[in-house]
Amino acid sequence: MSKGYIAFVLHAHLPFVRHPEYEYFLEENWLYEAISETYLPLLRVFRTLDEEQVPYKLTMSISPTLASMLSDELLQNRYLRHLKRLIQLAESECERTANDIHFSPVARMYRDLFTLNLKEFTEVYRKNILRGFKELSKKGRIELITSAATHSYLPLYEKYPEAIFAQLQTAVMTHARTFCEEPAGFWVPECAYSPGLEKHLKIFNFKYFFTAAHGVLFAEEKPKYGVYAPIYCPNGVAAFGRDLASSHAVWSSEEGYPGDFSYRDFYRDLGYDLPLDYIGPYIHENNIRINTGFKYYAITGKTDVKQPYNIEDAGKKAEEHADNFIYNRLKQVSKLAPLMDRPPLIVSPYDAELFGHWWFEGPLWFEYVLRKLNDVSGDLTMVTASEYLSLYPDNQKTLPCYSSWGNKGYSEVWLNASNDWIYRHTHKAIERMVELVHRFPDEKGLKKRALNQAAREVLLSQASDWPFIMKTGTTVPYAVKRVKEHVLNFTRIYEELCKNSINTEWLTSVEKRNNIFPDIDYNVFKSESGLVSQAFAGS
Repeated sequence: MSKGYIAFVLHAHLPFVRHPEYEYFLEENWLYEAISETYLPLLRVFRTLDEEQVPYKLTMSISPTLASMLSDELLQNRYLRHLKRLIQLAESECERTANDIHFSPVARMYRDLFTLNLKEFTEVYRKNILRGFKELSKKGRIELITSAATHSYLPLYEKYPEAIFAQLQTAVMTHARTFCEEPAGFWVPECAYSPGLEKHLKIFNFKYFFTAAHGVLFAEEKPKYGVYAPIYCPNGVAAFGRDLASSHAVWSSEEGYPGDFSYRDFYRDLGYDLPLDYIGPYIHENNIRINTGFKYYAITGKTDVKQPYNIEDAGKKAEEHADNFIYNRLKQVSKLAPLMDRPPLIVSPYDAELFGHWWFEGPLWFEYVLRKLNDVSGDLTMVTASEYLSLYPDNQKTLPCYSSWGNKGYSEVWLNASNDWIYRHTHKAIERMVELVHRFPDEKGLKKRALNQAAREVLLSQASDWPFIMKTGTTVPYAVKRVKEHVLNFTRIYEELCKNSINTEWLTSVEKRNNIFPDIDYNVFKSESGLVSQAFAGS
C-alpha cells in the first residue's frame, strides 16, 4: 500500500468556434494553437511513456464542445492548412536566423515541432486526435470524463433544472458517441458547484465530480480529512476537493513554475516584431498582426529587455521544477499520513491548455513528473478518482458549499457589471424553449429540425467562456456577438414556429454553421420529464 496518492486531472476545453461562412476566421486559431502546442505535445508524452511501459495514471476531461470541434472535418482541414503555413514560416525563419547563434536553434526547434505535428496529425491520428485519447483510455492510462455540453456556469442556472438537465444529457450523449463509453466522472465547469447539482449528476450515473478547495472545506459538516479524501454528498455522489499547494505551484504565473525567468515568454511574438513585408503572409488578412507561435525570448524578468530563449536552460529548469514538485508533495504526504486512517490523496487539477500553450515547457515538465513519480511509487502513487473510490469506498457524508475556482471563489467572474446582461436573455430563452417543447411535443420533418436547432442555440448561448472574456477584457466584441447571435437565432426560430412559417433556407444556413450535437433531441428541455422531477425529489 502506498503512503499517499496523487490524482492529476487535466481539463481540456475550448468554446465552440466554427465559422464556415469565412475562409479565415481569427478566433478559430484558438483551436489550432491548442492542437499544436497542447494536445499533440501532451499526446506525444503520454504515448511515449506508454510505449516505454512507464506506468502512469491521470484523469482527463474533454468538453463536448472541444470534442465536437476536434472531430469536425472542416476544422480538421483548416488546421492542416494552418499547420502547413507554420512549417513554411519555420523554413523561412531557419534561413533568416541561420547565422544567429541565439535564434537559429529556436527556429529549428519550431520547424521540428510543427513538422512532427503534421506527421502525427495526418499519419497517426488521421486528422482526429481524439483517437489518441481513446486508445490511451482503453489501455487504462487515462480515465476520460466529460463536462457540461457547452461549459455552462451551472450555478447561474440552478432555477432552471431543464437547462442543467439538457447540459448533462447532451454531454453524456456526446461523450458516448465520441469514446464509446459512459463517463464515470464529471468536470463541473469552472469547478462551480451549488447545492443540488449532485442530484442531477446522480441521474446520469456520475460517480464523482471535482470542486474548489473551499467547496469541501466549508461543507455542511466539517470534513475530517480536509481535501485529502473525497466526501460523499447525501445521495452518494463523491466530491473531490482541489489541493491548493500543488495547484498553486503550477497555476501561479508569478510564484509558480511557469513564471521562471528561463522559460519562454508567451507575450513576445514574431507576429509583432518583424516587418509586414516579411511576416504579412503568416498573419491575419488585412495585415492584422497576431501571434504566430514563434517566440524567441525568455521571460527574463519584469523588463522589456528580454534575453534570448535558451532551450537547454529551459529544459533543465523543467526537470528541477519536476523534482521540486515531487519533493513538496512527498512532504505533504509525510505530514498528513499520521493524521489519517488512510493514505492522503492530493488532487491536482489544471486546465490542459496551460501545458504547452501558456507554459511552453509544461508538457516536458509533466513528462518529468510522471517518470519520476515511478521512482517514489511506494510513497506517492498516481491514481484516478475511480480507482481511489474503489480502494477507499467508505467516506464521510456531507454536502459541499457553493463555490468555484474563479477569483474570490464564487461567481464574481461570471456575474458582474460587464456581463450580467447576458442572463436575462439566456433565462428567457430557456423558458421559451420549455414552452416550445410543450407546444410541439412530437414533431417530425422541418419543424423537428427547427426545434433541434433551437435547442442547440439555447445551449450555445450559455457557454461560460463568453462572460469570462467580457470580464477579463479580451476579444470582448466577439464574446458579445456570440451571445447575441445565439439568442437571436433562437428567438427567430421561436417566432417562426409560433407563426408556423419557417424559413428553410435560413434554417439550413444556421444548421451548417452551428452544427454541434448532431443527434440532439429538443425534448431534452422537457420540464415534466420524470428524470428532471426526480432530480429535485425531496429537495
